[in-house]
Amino acid sequence: MTPLPFLILLLSICFCKSDDRLTAAKPLLPGDKLVSNGGVFALGFFSLDNSTANPYVGIWYHNIAERTYVWVANRDNPIGNGLSGNLVLTNTSGLVLSDSKGRILWTTANNVTTGSDGAVALLLDTGNFIVQSPNFTQIWQSFDQPTDTLLPGCKLWANYKTHTTVRIVAWKGSQDPSSGKFSLSGDPSTGFQILVWRETSLYWRNGLWNGATASDKNGYMWSEVVDDGEVIYTTYNMDNNTRRSHMKLDYTGDLLLRIWINQSWLVLFQLPGDGCRHYGSCGPFGYCDSTVSTLKCRCLDGFEPADGFSANFSRGCVRKEALRCHGDQFLTLPGMRVPDKFVYVRNRSFEECTAECDRNCSCTAYAYLNLSSILATGGPSRCLAWTGELVDLEKTGPIGASVYLRLAGSPGTQVNKETLIRSVLGHLSTSQEVWDQNLEFRSIRFEDIATATNNFHDTNILGKGGFGKVYKGTLETGKEVAVKRLSHGSEQGIEHFRNEVVLIAKLQHKNLIRLLGCCIHEDEKLLIYEYLPNKSLDKFIFDSGTTSNSIVLANINSEQKNLNFDIIFQAWNLWADGKARHFVDASVTGSYSLDEVSKCIHVGLLCVQDSSSARPLMSSVVSMLDSEAMPHAIPKQPMYFAQINPETKDAREILEKSVNGASITAIEGR
Repeated sequence: MTPLPFLILLLSICFCKSDDRLTAAKPLLPGDKLVSNGGVFALGFFSLDNSTANPYVGIWYHNIAERTYVWVANRDNPIGNGLSGNLVLTNTSGLVLSDSKGRILWTTANNVTTGSDGAVALLLDTGNFIVQSPNFTQIWQSFDQPTDTLLPGCKLWANYKTHTTVRIVAWKGSQDPSSGKFSLSGDPSTGFQILVWRETSLYWRNGLWNGATASDKNGYMWSEVVDDGEVIYTTYNMDNNTRRSHMKLDYTGDLLLRIWINQSWLVLFQLPGDGCRHYGSCGPFGYCDSTVSTLKCRCLDGFEPADGFSANFSRGCVRKEALRCHGDQFLTLPGMRVPDKFVYVRNRSFEECTAECDRNCSCTAYAYLNLSSILATGGPSRCLAWTGELVDLEKTGPIGASVYLRLAGSPGTQVNKETLIRSVLGHLSTSQEVWDQNLEFRSIRFEDIATATNNFHDTNILGKGGFGKVYKGTLETGKEVAVKRLSHGSEQGIEHFRNEVVLIAKLQHKNLIRLLGCCIHEDEKLLIYEYLPNKSLDKFIFDSGTTSNSIVLANINSEQKNLNFDIIFQAWNLWADGKARHFVDASVTGSYSLDEVSKCIHVGLLCVQDSSSARPLMSSVVSMLDSEAMPHAIPKQPMYFAQINPETKDAREILEKSVNGASITAIEGR
């Protein structure tokens, strides 16, 4: 005989579980509500005008102060006035919403014809409403039919073979969930980017998808992009699964990423917002400069406004000098969101991509982007090319890509690999960075570097850093060199490459390692330095074995993830106490001005400030070190010693740039 308390316990368990599900015998009626197992989401009938009528069935966040809807079943077919509704799971495993007169307002479709007896409809803690068979096979899910919101784990997909895509459609107004005029989808032609439409016109697009990772205050948010050979989809997730978050296409046309914090929604990014980010705002060959405080349309180098000095950029820009085809050159435009209407050229290396555009007189620009993270099929090619006008460009700064623009050149000028590499180096800096165009570098062949380092053999490794490894090598001339090989596919590596070239080239000094040359070869990015044997430079900087007592703070900015915090601790305390002289090795105190030492420590501490907005640009570092005066900015105690308070502004900036750069990297089109 079953004990009575145990039977009551079983009945109570079954009763509790039924709160998150519908069965064929248990429909949803007005006043009923499903609540997900963890209490995160609720599903039921609702009204937006506080009336007694409840014309819609939808999903919202449960138990938060601000009622926020993430999905509406019958958004364009509400229950009529004076009528009630019910939502039932049929014997054929379909969901049907009908009114009290028996009219069907909304229904699901599925292909299951047998074996579906005992199916249930479940509301999950992810916000996904699913129909599931008794053997746990998923028959239908609301994530496949989003309305205006993408929740973590929801896939935004595009089939580039059938040219179909899932779309999310904004509400018509703040209190009207019916379909509005703005919609968002993946690019049905290539699947490489996201588009926002205003009815039938492109309104905004982001950049090309490459996967993005960014931190919020309590963890990480990342997007994943997957290509299965036919469909490309993107989805995002939060590292902290307890955090409520969503992406929403607002009825104004803006895409928002919001998180629930401190009893309200915090907007981490909102794009395109006001200004020139809207599609084609700056016209052909014009670009929106978002690296300045006020967004502004500008002409690409080699172009001028079509309407002269008019502030109206609708007609864009025109060439200052017509192309000649033969003898044209390519100018590197760094930090750009690439133009729309590109052609994806498969199976091309960087050199082949360059050569193909060079010999095709109709090719106005090309780019070689990091698409490897999303192209699971079709080879490693990352070559994009443009013919005709370039439209919808944006200068985004370091998160952007390099676009190689065709310009008229002097007769007889040839575009070769070495010219190209000098062009790349000459334009690595952003508009805020200083670059001496008279500096020359030697382009060293990748094959020669591989030979010099014995094919990058482990026995040649001198050390490892946050962005790659350093090898000792011997060139054919017998000259010994140190080769820094940046990690493959590292976006941080690209930025590190830029920073290092700009900084080291600018700071040629007898006590700094000299940069001899570089190499860009497909995915390879290498910097070649003079080789300094042990006990040469280090005897001036380090105490031959007690390196923890003296670190070169000028390197902190580019190696933030590999810092020796003991050194920062000592530097901060000595600097704050006005005892910077004690930081210098006794063997060199007579060789350097104590003011210069104090300034170096001062600059180094500025470079490790908690807030990214408080850290100086590389150009500012150069200026401060070159200047006779002490820096005006005063560093704060580094994060190693003080508890970090989350910085909402930083989180928002990082996430906005990640989305814009990745192509939810602010969303772009076709």
